[in-house]
Amino acid sequence: MSVVSGVLLAGLVLPVAGGVGLTAKSTAEGFDDISDDFKTPPLTQATQIFDAKGGLIAKVYERDRTVLTADQMSPFMRHAQVDIEDARFYEHGAVDLKGVLRALGKNAESGTTSQGASTLTQQYVKNVNVENAGDDKDAVKEAQRKTLGRKIQELKIAIKLDEELPKDQILTNYLNITFYGNGAYGVEAASQRYFSKSNKDLTIAEAATLAGLVQNPAQYDPKLHPMAAQKRRDTVIDKMLENKHITAQQAQEAKAAPLGLKYKDPQNGCITAKAGMGFFCDYVRHVVKQDPAFGKSSEDRKKFWDKGGLNIYTTLDPDKQAAAQNAVSGNVKVTDTVSAAATMIEPGTGKIVAMAQTRPYGLVKEKNQTVVNLNVDQAMGGGNGFQPGSTFKPIVAAAALEAGLPPTQPYDAPNQLPYPNMKTCEGTWRNDARPKTVVPNENSGEKGPYQLKEAMALSINTYFVEMEQEIGLCAVKQMANKFGITAKASGKPLEEVPAMALGVEEMSPLTMANVYATFAAGGTHCDPVAITRISTVEGKEVPVPAGHCDKVFSDSTARAMNTILNGVTENKGTAARIYLKDGRQIAGKTGTSDHKKAAWFNGYTPQLATAVWLGGPDGGVEMRDITINDHHFPEVFGADGPAPIWRDAMDDALQGTPKQSLPMADIPDQVVPTKPDPSSSGTPTGTRSPSNQDNQDN
Repeated sequence: MSVVSGVLLAGLVLPVAGGVGLTAKSTAEGFDDISDDFKTPPLTQATQIFDAKGGLIAKVYERDRTVLTADQMSPFMRHAQVDIEDARFYEHGAVDLKGVLRALGKNAESGTTSQGASTLTQQYVKNVNVENAGDDKDAVKEAQRKTLGRKIQELKIAIKLDEELPKDQILTNYLNITFYGNGAYGVEAASQRYFSKSNKDLTIAEAATLAGLVQNPAQYDPKLHPMAAQKRRDTVIDKMLENKHITAQQAQEAKAAPLGLKYKDPQNGCITAKAGMGFFCDYVRHVVKQDPAFGKSSEDRKKFWDKGGLNIYTTLDPDKQAAAQNAVSGNVKVTDTVSAAATMIEPGTGKIVAMAQTRPYGLVKEKNQTVVNLNVDQAMGGGNGFQPGSTFKPIVAAAALEAGLPPTQPYDAPNQLPYPNMKTCEGTWRNDARPKTVVPNENSGEKGPYQLKEAMALSINTYFVEMEQEIGLCAVKQMANKFGITAKASGKPLEEVPAMALGVEEMSPLTMANVYATFAAGGTHCDPVAITRISTVEGKEVPVPAGHCDKVFSDSTARAMNTILNGVTENKGTAARIYLKDGRQIAGKTGTSDHKKAAWFNGYTPQLATAVWLGGPDGGVEMRDITINDHHFPEVFGADGPAPIWRDAMDDALQGTPKQSLPMADIPDQVVPTKPDPSSSGTPTGTRSPSNQDNQDN
């Protein structure tokens, strides 16, 4: 015993080399200096995400922990932990020599190593090393290695720590870092996990139950092994009585009490979000991990997120979210072969107020769950996006008006047209296919001449190809960039091809909702905003990205576009059957992609812009001869698939809000032929889309 004790004590003051892996120089430096991590450890905590009205969306964490101050903890908890693990904690230094000798004697007698001699301070140091290792398995293994060198290193840090921190603070730190089983780190998470209450409200018996867990959380798990847990609890109560922290009467009553568990399973991540909010929750996570405002590098941002301890306040309006979710779920079943997604944005601010989709957030494919957010780009947790079809045509029109063309601009717009050669930003696109690639209108009776308002109302493909030729593909691309479209949803660059006007380049509902929010805001484009404020659990404010808005086209263009897009929902427009029940003014555009694989309706009022997409989640379902929500469709167009979803969502979301009119322009009507099928969105069917690569259906 004396020899072993001498070796340990010598190790505390003498440099150790060779087998223990510490040089004299590093040992001396380690003994003189102590990292701030040990004094005030940056503990991983839970982050809470709130909606715009303060409601909790979800709680997310790498480790479920809520850090408490000493006065926020139960005195019973503090006494119980000390009494069962280190009763002489307040009497000895970082190393309890008497405890070392006692443990050596006990172990020598029994022939085992059942009796330990580590103080709470030493255990705390070890826990900090494990915590700092994070999710690096090798680093965690290294921090837990039971070698003489590591033991001596921990002892030296513990001695220095004991010199610089009060005992009460060391105990507080220990109670916040320790693992209590079932995913609970620290006494507050443990109290909530096992008893569904705050630590300060624990009874003597409950505090003793938790304190007893630390030695072996699995063996004494009160949920799986209640008898072992109760026996261990009673041992802790006896220690509290022995150390005069409770009376005999209190001990008797505590031991007579049942375990009284009110266990709550760990609730972690966006999968626990309120109905329909999981995808927005996941979008918030991607924002934090990708925006430079939260760290210069991706590694820095990951550490910021993983550390947690944040209160994130978002733009999500719970009422509008419910409206959007009810609309997509009420019109498309989870079991349908197609899905629907809807994003709502507040014009003039960029605030995302709703993000809903039919398929629920989750990992169980048998329940049609998915973690792919169909509302957003791939980089933000989405997929490759979907062809927006004719909902892209308003971007072409805005570019033309900004280029100086009048809103009454006429074109011949024949029933079909070979794609003409067009100027790009870097040269000329040429229709070199043999035979030349042809763009048709949707119906045989659609042939011009047409002016812009009528061409938009009837979604005349050849009209917008001729308009695109006149202003050039570069002007269209530049206007798309102003609307925030700098790439496809997959992240691949936009292609300057004539079929761009017909919406063949895949976009997400969030992107398209923001385009129409720009129209609603009179030409002011704002970057999408999901986070309004972040504070730490200590009350410190964390800077968040400021919303960025730019005026991207003139007021005269804005008024003309309002009039043109309002015409789509009136008279003989493709969405003439879509109106809101309170009669308020709306504007929007239908769209259907090649082979009916995606259908859209994007529209707005001055207060709210919404984009609705309908189609196969992987983009591979042709919506012909299809049943959706028990209703059979010979084929699906923007007006009869997504438009009713848009109407239902907007009716609910705008209920009780004042009616506002859109600023309009005086654009004379032109007498045009009646379109045979007013539900058609007018995008090409069965044609090949020219691109810089092989022509293919997108």
